[in-house]
Amino acid sequence: MGAMLQCSFGAAPSSLIVLPVNRVVTGTPAANIMDNKPIVNVPPFGMCSSPANPTVAAATAAALGVLTPMPCVPVTTAPWAPGAPTVLIANMPALDSNSKLICTWGGVIQINSPGQATVEIP
Repeated sequence: MGAMLQCSFGAAPSSLIVLPVNRVVTGTPAANIMDNKPIVNVPPFGMCSSPANPTVAAATAAALGVLTPMPCVPVTTAPWAPGAPTVLIANMPALDSNSKLICTWGGVIQINSPGQATVEIP
């Protein structure tokens, strides 16, 4: 919870939201690789500049080919990868700072700063 995230096509950082459903709390709820839901776990990153994003493509076409960023709405269908397979949270690998999340629009979401530093995941 609270890890700082950045998308390769996003204009601003975002903060990971972890619901307490996993019931592993070390001061803040701990995340697993399935904490990948858009808006619920992964908030928007300001403006998106991915040409694969339909709203960006439409705005760019309307601007006669000049890249026109549009509001970011992440579309993340796959889990975080690779996670920490030796540490399970709610029977799924724990999320660690090396994990990445792929957005359907081509962006790579990574953890810039973990939300906590009290527990080290091997």
